[in-house]
Amino acid sequence: MSLAYVSDPPRQVATPAAAPTATPIPEARARMRRRLPVARVWPAVIVGLVQLALLIGFVALWEYAAAVRLIDPFFWSRPSAIWSTMITFFTEGNALVDIGYTFRSTIMGFVIGTLAGALLGLSMWWSRNYAMILQPYIICLESIPKLALAPLIVLVFGMGLGSKVAIATALTLVVSALTTYSGVQSVDKDQERLFYSLGASRWQVFTKLVAPTCVPWIISILRVNIGLALTGSIVGEFVASQHGLGRTILYAGSTYEIALVWVAVLVLSALSIIMYASVSWLESILKRNMAY
Repeated sequence: MSLAYVSDPPRQVATPAAAPTATPIPEARARMRRRLPVARVWPAVIVGLVQLALLIGFVALWEYAAAVRLIDPFFWSRPSAIWSTMITFFTEGNALVDIGYTFRSTIMGFVIGTLAGALLGLSMWWSRNYAMILQPYIICLESIPKLALAPLIVLVFGMGLGSKVAIATALTLVVSALTTYSGVQSVDKDQERLFYSLGASRWQVFTKLVAPTCVPWIISILRVNIGLALTGSIVGEFVASQHGLGRTILYAGSTYEIALVWVAVLVLSALSIIMYASVSWLESILKRNMAY
């Protein structure tokens, strides 16, 4: 008797139903990209032309308003009168003397105040007790309105250039000291301990770690200090001075020469823009050298 093995019937493999066609990924990305807003940046030429058009429109509106008496030309003057006064100021007046006087006092106060303040802030790293003793006095000097001390500073240093430099230095020194001290406090303590563990002296830690860490803090205060130094110089010239743009503004205001006031203000604005751009250029160079 033979045994017959019945084999399993053949299995039928079901063919999967056709999946719905999905949107291709590139098309979905393209659709999302079309929905996102695109910020279009104008070329520099177009931006400059728009700025010039706004300036010309403002000057023309000012001239028209003064001509039809929408504004009182005695108090507000008019662009044509300001232009003629500016030509007289540069051809017959002491424009170069006044500009040079204000520029010298501003730069000297800026340099002295920034360097002295940075050194004062760096010196607080050497002794915690020294920093704790000195810090309240620096904060007190910061809270005192130093412009209110301008008459006293003029009495002490005289009506010459020294008093203007002293006021500009007073405005920049405290800010530089506090900013540099903030940089000192940001020094990594672990890196400092690592330097000491490798046998470095305090002077080496200061020159190789503390000072380089504080340099970006000092650089960040340059553009602020140039504005403070210019403010100090102008205030000193307001109090008592024989030259300077501040003295010109004070004289023109006391004699109701409004056009001359605007001329001095415009020249002062141009001077401040030039100094601000120079300091920004110096800041970019220092940052670039630090990056390397």
